[in-house]
Amino acid sequence: MIPLRDLNHSRTWPFVTVLIIGLNGFAFFYELSLGRQLTKLFYVFGVVPSFYFDWRYWESAGVLAGVLPLFTSMFLHGGWLHFLGNMLYLWIFGDNVEDWVGHFRFLFFYLACGLAAALLHIFTNPQSVLPTVGASGAIAGVLGAYLVLFPGAKVLTLVPILFFFQLIELPALIFLGFWFVMQFFSGALSLTSGQVGGTAWWAHIGGFAAGVALIFKYRTRPKQRGYRF
Repeated sequence: MIPLRDLNHSRTWPFVTVLIIGLNGFAFFYELSLGRQLTKLFYVFGVVPSFYFDWRYWESAGVLAGVLPLFTSMFLHGGWLHFLGNMLYLWIFGDNVEDWVGHFRFLFFYLACGLAAALLHIFTNPQSVLPTVGASGAIAGVLGAYLVLFPGAKVLTLVPILFFFQLIELPALIFLGFWFVMQFFSGALSLTSGQVGGTAWWAHIGGFAAGVALIFKYRTRPKQRGYRF
């Protein structure tokens, strides 16, 4: 299922969402200019789980450089589909969550979800030597928050039915609930199969769970708590 847009208008311009998309875009086009050096970039600024359990990594990198990839990895992507898919989800669902919690709070919320996603990925893949990049974990947190705040909002969705695609308006509860169930079962399968490469399913799950947990602080309507920034 491919979301096209949600039928849920926000009251304010989502400049933090736009800023995040812009930073991801800048980073992605920089990646395209690197050619064969791209792998090196991923190992320096992506999350390599096994590094975090190796004292030699911390000894050579130091604490700040060792922690930095937990955040820089959120702005790197592994290809066009990875980049465009993530930005589509962020554009559709990010504006309403940003509007609800406030612009600056949304930035911290986004980074916190991405951090939670990276940490869960590390602890579920402790021996992986593959760099993990992508905004998926942070965006999963946005999806979790959207589900809590707007379960009845309609999402215009492109749904494959047999050999055809149909446009269907699905409640966010159905669309995002289905999305999470797919992530959970894929993550469980990756653990039982010993899979350490490919999609970071547990990063998605960790980000989504963090988004659901963090957004409960902001469940009251913005106008009732004097919300602005």
